[in-house]
Amino acid sequence: MIKPAGNTWLKDNLALNQFHLSNLSYIGRYDKLELSKSGQVTRFFGPKYAPSEDTILAHLEFAIKYDDIHLGLLKSVFLQADESVLSEYIHAAGKGKYARKLGFLFEFLTNKEIVLINPIAASYIDLLDSDKYITGEGVRSVKWKIIDNLLGNQNYCPIVRRTKQINDTINYDIKNQILKLKKQYSAEVFNRAIQFLYSKETRSSFEIEHETPSPDRMTRFINLLQKAGTESNMTLLSEQNLTIYQNIIVDPRFANDGFRNFQNYIGENLPNSMEKIHYICPPPEMVTSIMTGLHSCLNKSKTASPLVRAALISFGFVFIHPFEDGNGRIHRFLIHDMLVRDGLVSSGWIIPVSAHILSNMKAYDQALECYSNLILQKVKYIKNREGEIEITNKQETESLFRYPDFTEQAAYLGSIIHASVLEDMPSELDFIKKYDELKAEIRNIIDMPDRLLNNFIIFLHQNKGIMPKRRRKEFEQITDAELTKIEICYQEIFEL
Repeated sequence: MIKPAGNTWLKDNLALNQFHLSNLSYIGRYDKLELSKSGQVTRFFGPKYAPSEDTILAHLEFAIKYDDIHLGLLKSVFLQADESVLSEYIHAAGKGKYARKLGFLFEFLTNKEIVLINPIAASYIDLLDSDKYITGEGVRSVKWKIIDNLLGNQNYCPIVRRTKQINDTINYDIKNQILKLKKQYSAEVFNRAIQFLYSKETRSSFEIEHETPSPDRMTRFINLLQKAGTESNMTLLSEQNLTIYQNIIVDPRFANDGFRNFQNYIGENLPNSMEKIHYICPPPEMVTSIMTGLHSCLNKSKTASPLVRAALISFGFVFIHPFEDGNGRIHRFLIHDMLVRDGLVSSGWIIPVSAHILSNMKAYDQALECYSNLILQKVKYIKNREGEIEITNKQETESLFRYPDFTEQAAYLGSIIHASVLEDMPSELDFIKKYDELKAEIRNIIDMPDRLLNNFIIFLHQNKGIMPKRRRKEFEQITDAELTKIEICYQEIFEL
């Protein structure tokens, strides 16, 4: 007979259906692993692993030994558990590492204290196993002899599991790949490409949200991108600084004077006049404390991979959604900021992340929906006639907002940054190099004004090296013989 164990038992028996588990545990006749299409792991343990009894404490101990850590679930379990039983277990276990971890997590998540009869005399141990999780900067708990290496604090603490995709992400040598590009192309070509990529990144970031920015808004966003990594860690995520960013990138009529004080959500109007809701944001009363927790995550994750950190901060921000408008663009700005802040990208350089996102929106939507769909499935809300939303199960779902699992988002962001450097940047550099070469060859055939020449090359490139017939009249000064020579040059230079 197969019986649930650990987090699986706790979720089922304590009616904690709001939580999604990354792994399920069962006691069976032999050990076995199964992996679902969604990536959820089901593990079967032999009889010798079975908890001694079906109690909260016994299954908590099993969970802390064998299951993925789930802070939100643990908090809900602790709030239902008998504190005196937990205290007795910890005292009986003495300096046992699992009892110490449970004791630390109980105090961390509930803000309640367990009084120890005798001080714990033992060596310090890490709370999270660095072979299984991305860990943060260690902070010693003298009481529990625990090194708190979580990625955040009680207000906000994401988890990133060390899957194969995450280990691949950590091993991407982005900095060295950029240095190789610098050696392959002249400084002039590289600098021109970077200036072009700032414009492309800006346009793409707006286009992701189906917006066409005015020249003024383009300039403002480019100026913001060029400031990536220059703000101090202390002020980057402050309400004052982020409000300045929001005011820079949105239409002045929709500029905010601080974090939102209303319930926000993301939706779209369907053709039948119905509205489809894609995501319910954290309630307004949680925003300030969660943003404070995100700042703690910025500080505690300093030792983590820059690619993972970029995901933690940027996706953390966009899911908190502290403003009415501009959250998506600030989210993508924060990706660039973190890459520069951590020295992965030099100041004044940019990786065309938004352009790569735009070329495969389905993958970007999936990265967002891994989290947003979970929230949407668990949050209950009412909507009034004015279209305002109110969450009706805030207490039940609070932990979903405070303790997200960003494993999928970190793997996604690492992969697209890697692809941008390997594919998009070389493509842009190669184009500019060939563009300059073609421009020089055309000038050897006919010396035309620069503006006319640039337009001529654009039309030529858009039609794969052949001047479109509908554009021919705009270049009547060029003879058919000259045009043929130019088209042949294009074919040779662009190797068509």
